[in-house]
Amino acid sequence: MFPPDACCSLPTDAARRLMSSANRCCPPNIVVRRMLAARGNPCTVLSVLCSLSSIMATRHQYECCPDIGLFSMLTNAYCLVTNEASENFYSVFESKLAGDIPMVKTSLANTRIIIGLLCAGNKNGLLVPQHTNDQEIHHLRNTLPDKVVVQRIDVGPFDLGRCISCNDYTALMHPNLERGTEELIADVLEVDVFRRTVKGEDYVGDFCAFNNKGGMVPRHTSPGELHGLSTLLEVPLVAGTVNKRRRAISAGLIVNDWTAFCGSDTTTTELSVIESVFKLRKAQPSMIVS
Repeated sequence: MFPPDACCSLPTDAARRLMSSANRCCPPNIVVRRMLAARGNPCTVLSVLCSLSSIMATRHQYECCPDIGLFSMLTNAYCLVTNEASENFYSVFESKLAGDIPMVKTSLANTRIIIGLLCAGNKNGLLVPQHTNDQEIHHLRNTLPDKVVVQRIDVGPFDLGRCISCNDYTALMHPNLERGTEELIADVLEVDVFRRTVKGEDYVGDFCAFNNKGGMVPRHTSPGELHGLSTLLEVPLVAGTVNKRRRAISAGLIVNDWTAFCGSDTTTTELSVIESVFKLRKAQPSMIVS
């Protein structure tokens, strides 16, 4: 993957460790391009490798679509991905998750491509549409960690993933969902549930994303609403964007407590904000999983 002479001046063991870490955190084309630019300068090569190894958010896409959140879902205990994708698509998830949590290829409610819109979950449970068939439920229960409760839920005409946004302790839900639905969300996910809008939008699952350390809401969210939501969720929030200022944050971003995948159109500035607000730079997956 690297030019054969790019690391010739580095100690062998150190170079090998840094290259392995860089390859896991950064797409191969970026690694090669930066290494080629640094060729012949050992100090610059070392700097590039160290910077690559610290990258905790990864740009990704499905086919040519940067809305990665439509085709995948991520928690601290598992990652769901569409079962209609290329090996290149799966390899990015596998390299970043590195055996810490399972990556599960699945369909939901006989929908083979769209995953993120149809489910909501955290380390405790997974909520799936009422029309998810028995075979899909059986597959999920066999492949997810034993402690994860898989539960069908009926949210009427709404897309489940658009109605709920949650971390391991708190969930925001569409204001118009039924009382029984609210209780089921609280029981399965083991969270406190609040009926809220985000920037005037009922579909809270579309317009915010948060983990246990921080969160993001749409730009131009008022300071008062930002403070109110931050107090409610008990995590710091910022008003930001992904995928070059697209409005639907969750469509372009999935995140847990130590890593994130964002759309391929996400700018360097947006990427830096994501790593900062979700506190990904110093996170350790082994600590969180255990």
